[in-house]
Amino acid sequence: MAKSKTCQVLVVGGGPGGYPAAIRAGQLGLDTIIVDKSGLGGTCLNRGCIPSKAFIHAATKYEEMRHHAARAEMGISLASEPKLDMAGLVDWKDSIVGKLTKGVGQLLKAAKVEHIDGWATFKNAKTCTVETAEGEIEITAQNVILATGSKETELPFMKFGGNVIGSTQALELRELPEKLVVIGGGYIGLELGIAYRKLGSQVSVVEALDTILPLYDKELVRPVQMWLKKNKVDLHLKSKAKGVREENGKTVLEFEDEKGQTQSLEADKILVAVGRKPVTEGWGLETMGLDMNGPFVKVDDRCATPMRGVYAIGDLVGEPLLAHKATAQGELVAEVIAGHRRRFDPNGIAAVCFTEPEIVGVGLSPDEAKARGESVKVGKFPMAASGRALSMEGGADGGFVRITARESDDVILGIHAVGKHVSELSGEFALAIEMGARLEDIAGTIHVHPTLTECTAEAALAALGHPIHISA
Repeated sequence: MAKSKTCQVLVVGGGPGGYPAAIRAGQLGLDTIIVDKSGLGGTCLNRGCIPSKAFIHAATKYEEMRHHAARAEMGISLASEPKLDMAGLVDWKDSIVGKLTKGVGQLLKAAKVEHIDGWATFKNAKTCTVETAEGEIEITAQNVILATGSKETELPFMKFGGNVIGSTQALELRELPEKLVVIGGGYIGLELGIAYRKLGSQVSVVEALDTILPLYDKELVRPVQMWLKKNKVDLHLKSKAKGVREENGKTVLEFEDEKGQTQSLEADKILVAVGRKPVTEGWGLETMGLDMNGPFVKVDDRCATPMRGVYAIGDLVGEPLLAHKATAQGELVAEVIAGHRRRFDPNGIAAVCFTEPEIVGVGLSPDEAKARGESVKVGKFPMAASGRALSMEGGADGGFVRITARESDDVILGIHAVGKHVSELSGEFALAIEMGARLEDIAGTIHVHPTLTECTAEAALAALGHPIHISA
């Protein structure tokens, strides 16, 4: 017979939405249980954001060392090329993940949240059975927070297995593939594809659209395209994967090119990176009486579903599928349950693409603003004019910071940037949008010299018509 438990708050899923929701609920004095089967921290901490950034950092470090071995720069040279140990790289990456997941467990414990390691299946909106290693536990909750996250999308004609892998498997390879083919030119495929190119793999990208990184405008994407061309990454745009075959012991991808002709690419590994989809199966969604919005669970501005006391957050409720959005929603829902008056209505959520160079953006691009009927003024500051960028070997990649503001009142509608290390500017960008800042607010804030943040102030000055460090 299953054990039974009751609680005020049941959180299903321990990812970047679920565990902050549980911690905040515990801080607010609510009796809280969190159920998670796939590892505290979810995809982001265990199989996505954190391990991929560690992987990218290691790849960049290796590339830089190879560069110094080839020729001396900055007074630094290496007598021989560095040696790559893929197994050692993966072990180092895993050690970082292990430290962070252990930390999440300690934070939950400190907030007096009970963690149950198992898979929850709902039989109605407020009751679920959890399969654990010690047996079944039935939990009945006053409030339920669904935070089941998302998973990689498989191509129906090319399932994961063998030499066909997803991003999770790409971060676990203990041998470097000589030839890597990436299906999908979005941020996941390009982040990993670029990292593998830095490690020494021959990389080809097959993308169905006529551009890579379709969520960003051409001006932002151009420096990334320049890097790909310089580093001999083959781009096959307007091309559709058709299938995979084994030929003479080799794995071969077949795809249809822009002329409608069938082409083939030999690969040691084929990375399928065509997006993610919400995890809505296997845990009893159909028993809960919830409304759907396409593939996502429908919620209101408090992340509440039509079923009273049932909430959903993060990737489960729609775009953008970003960890920091899930975290904000998780904390908000815990406070709503505790009786606080909260609603989820951000002015903008920053998104970062950790390619080479990096791209960051929040709010509207100039074209998007014009499409909404706005008359805009745009200020752009090149990273090549930044002392800090140049001191970190940036600026030569075509990077810049761009601010889009409403012409009539100078209210900032969007801030975007591309270049080395620009991901670290995302907080300032998001803060400006969230607070409804005007160009004068940014230009009038004294930015520390020498830092990359000065580029934001200079872009604001450029939009006002009087930049200091570039010609007007």
